[in-house]
Amino acid sequence: MISLSAKTLVKTFAAAALAAATLQGAALAQALPGKGKTVRYAQSDSLGANYVTAQIVSRALKELGYDVKISTLNTTLFFQAAAQGDLDLATDVNMPQREPAFRAVEKQAELIGGGMIVGGGVNGYLIDKKTATAHNITSLAQMKDPKLAALFGKDGRADLINCDPGWSCGDVVDFQLDKFGLKDTVRSVRGKYETLMVEAVARVKRGEPAFFYAWSPSWVNNALIPGEEVVWLPTPEDALPPNVPNRGSALVPGVKGCAGGADPCRMAMASWNWASVANKQFIAANPAVKVLIEQMKFPLPTWSGWEFSINKNGASSANVNRMADEWISQNKATFDSWVKSGRDAV
Repeated sequence: MISLSAKTLVKTFAAAALAAATLQGAALAQALPGKGKTVRYAQSDSLGANYVTAQIVSRALKELGYDVKISTLNTTLFFQAAAQGDLDLATDVNMPQREPAFRAVEKQAELIGGGMIVGGGVNGYLIDKKTATAHNITSLAQMKDPKLAALFGKDGRADLINCDPGWSCGDVVDFQLDKFGLKDTVRSVRGKYETLMVEAVARVKRGEPAFFYAWSPSWVNNALIPGEEVVWLPTPEDALPPNVPNRGSALVPGVKGCAGGADPCRMAMASWNWASVANKQFIAANPAVKVLIEQMKFPLPTWSGWEFSINKNGASSANVNRMADEWISQNKATFDSWVKSGRDAV
């Protein structure tokens, strides 16, 4: 028979155990702010390194307890779905290129963080370093000289590899060739960009002249390293067609491989970035997601490496997941700190 004092002691232990379990449950709920919730996450159909970051973001969200449902669609459709509350988040919206379309939905959606690329990406003109050094070419404006232009073509005009027909970057190039008075000496070559650039890379590797438009991060700037095999040619002034949005000056500081060592380097346009956009109601209800995304960004060389691998090996789930796994394994402390920031936001 248990004495009264013994019964009291049992009840006390039981109450303490219940309190501990309650506190443990509360702590677990706080540690997993996404428990029982789903993030409807969109990735664009661009088939690039954004697929790798989408996997890293998804895994971070899952660490916070969220289920993640990924949809692949173009950015225009994402904006419509986010405004209607049918999708919650995307982290690969090209800004400022997509800014006009975003302004149409900014009452229902908002920008989160400062972009997924540390320092932002750049766009501009490049030539092989061998020719640049031999002929002291340090500016795009020098291509007005027929003798210099002839180095990059077979009929006295330079062949400039431009973007695919229909790509807005090609419109920028054509506008600038006209604006800078280069149409008489430079021919804009618009075809299948990837195919044209494979030959351009081969030319540089063979020690032959090459002249092309590119952006970074991209596989091109992993295959041909600015400052080592190619150089960026500064443009003479800021100039964009009316239909292409811009944000700030095309003078970009710290561009590696700018011809003549110019810093800042005047690129074809101001820096761009992969921005994150979320439905306003969703992000207001999920501060852990907001804080997580605000922390996440990756160095430009990392992006270029991913782009190079995708160009070489394809954008299969196996290749994308391998790169995401490798990055998380090699940067576990950074990844864990991002997740902790999300947990601490609640």
